[in-house]
Amino acid sequence: MAKRLIPTLNRVLVEKIVPPSKTTAGILLPEKSSKLNSGKVVAVGPGLHDKNGNTIPVSVKEGDTVLLPEYGGTQVKLGEKEFHLFRDEDILGTLHD
Repeated sequence: MAKRLIPTLNRVLVEKIVPPSKTTAGILLPEKSSKLNSGKVVAVGPGLHDKNGNTIPVSVKEGDTVLLPEYGGTQVKLGEKEFHLFRDEDILGTLHD
């Protein structure tokens, strides 16, 4: 069983961020209240090649927090963790504090 996945071409491996369903005081939060489809980039591929053979790099890097589309991506399970594989152009943007 594989323990590490290195994406190919322009693919990005993302671990989705799951918002808490309870506050520290134990109050249950509604599912829609803090749902932002985001994730942390775990690994990126080297990028695509253009017609001249030049590499077009991926627009995000490892450690970035990204905004993901509601649907899409390929679900991948490595060990006990669940990841999603997206193409670079499917990622909607990066999130900053």
